[in-house]
Amino acid sequence: MNEMIKKHHISFKNAISGLYWALTTQPNFRVHLCLSAVAIALGMYVSLSYTEWVIIILTIVWGLAGEMTNTAIEAAIDLITSEWKQEAKIAKDVSAGMMLIIALGAILVASLIIIPKLVIKFI
Repeated sequence: MNEMIKKHHISFKNAISGLYWALTTQPNFRVHLCLSAVAIALGMYVSLSYTEWVIIILTIVWGLAGEMTNTAIEAAIDLITSEWKQEAKIAKDVSAGMMLIIALGAILVASLIIIPKLVIKFI
């Protein structure tokens, strides 16, 4: 049991290290965090329902996880080869495209939930 707890502790420590690395080295991760903070602040301002909060939080998590996945794919490709290869370019471009879809989806979700409530507040 102690060995299992020790291994789990090491995995958790590595996960925290990965989060810290993403936060301190990846500008796009910080942009997503800032936009997430804006969405949370606006959500508090317009008094989102429980269901709306769940959707916003899941969207935020989805975006941050996507950014970290994109970064991991790019780092793995860079580890595999430092020379230009069509396959490496495709992997990186598709990963970046995934992140673009996630970001646009997150903006759409937040807009559909928050903008109508802001309009009502200002009318």
